[in-house]
Amino acid sequence: MYRHLWADYLCPVQKIGILGGGQLGRMLLQAAANYPVETYVLENDADCPAAHLCHHFSKGDIKDFNTVYHFGQSLDAITIEIENVNIDALEMLEKEGKKIFPRPSVLKTIKNKILQKEYYQRFQIPSSAFVVTHNLHELKQQENFLPAVHKIAEGGYDGKGVQVLKTAEELTNGFDAPSILEKMVDIKKEVAQMIAVDANGNTALYPPVEMIFDPVLNLLDYQLCPAALETKVLWKVEAIALAVARNFNSPGLFAVELFIDRNDNVWVNETAPRVHNSGHHTIEAHYCSQFDMLWRIMLGYPLGNTKAILPSVMVNIIGAEGFQGHVVYEGLEEVLQIENAFVHIYGKKETKPGRKMGHVTIISAEKQELIHQSNKVKRLLKVRS
Repeated sequence: MYRHLWADYLCPVQKIGILGGGQLGRMLLQAAANYPVETYVLENDADCPAAHLCHHFSKGDIKDFNTVYHFGQSLDAITIEIENVNIDALEMLEKEGKKIFPRPSVLKTIKNKILQKEYYQRFQIPSSAFVVTHNLHELKQQENFLPAVHKIAEGGYDGKGVQVLKTAEELTNGFDAPSILEKMVDIKKEVAQMIAVDANGNTALYPPVEMIFDPVLNLLDYQLCPAALETKVLWKVEAIALAVARNFNSPGLFAVELFIDRNDNVWVNETAPRVHNSGHHTIEAHYCSQFDMLWRIMLGYPLGNTKAILPSVMVNIIGAEGFQGHVVYEGLEEVLQIENAFVHIYGKKETKPGRKMGHVTIISAEKQELIHQSNKVKRLLKVRS
């Protein structure tokens, strides 16, 4: 008994809540098993991927003020797995002494793409030129700004809420709501840089990854780590991503997505203030995963080692076109026979076209082996109903 009390004194158990119970919450909870933490999840779906892995599950709307506020009152800290949460409630909890990762001020900026672009502009962070449109009428006045990408200010995710507009005829495909029209960049590569920031402002950078997108779904198809970048370009990527994270003045984990153009200029595309799809490979391929890192930040422990154990490729498992309903994984047994592949199934009961259902990470010292095995996974593993 005394030994138990002494251990609690040295390493007190903290109560930490997660807003959202999807796959990011699921993997965050899997990493929580290594830490002295009591976990709480708030999510409207009692069958969500994270529900059975937390100590305490609350069914409720993460966008509702009272629900979020009451959820957080008994906790030491709160984090998010999606930006679409009630920020007013988090601001109130922060005023009352609760730790929020990241701070509500960051979420307020990131949640709205107009505010996010103005943030980059304010701190002279390179990002493509843009104009704000509030409705379709304003958008139709911007023919001379094309080609461009129209992004709805709030509510877009996983390729939704984004329209590529190249001609005047396509302007009607835009959004009749507050949005940004962003000048199209002649992209050579898309990369993502994960950055950890602790409560003292110390930072740790993961090696940037190269992202390859599905051109139809506009979803991440697979990614390679490390990204093949010339040294000067790598320095630009790291410096720009650090500027993004540091100017938020908040501890947390930040995924900065960037474009590299044909002239090796680097432009910020978007930032996610949380664990992110572009960091899933770190579970097996790095000494400290992105999920492990966030627990270290929230619990006040030293930042972890971000170095890669081996190069890796991460392949998203996406719901197949034409299938909706109870999920069936075809080819899973064959993929599990690949010795250097690690399969993550997210536990979603229903599939639909384009839905993220899992991912596979492959590690190898040989780049050709990574590409070969990733193509094999994509060929073998199908998500149907």
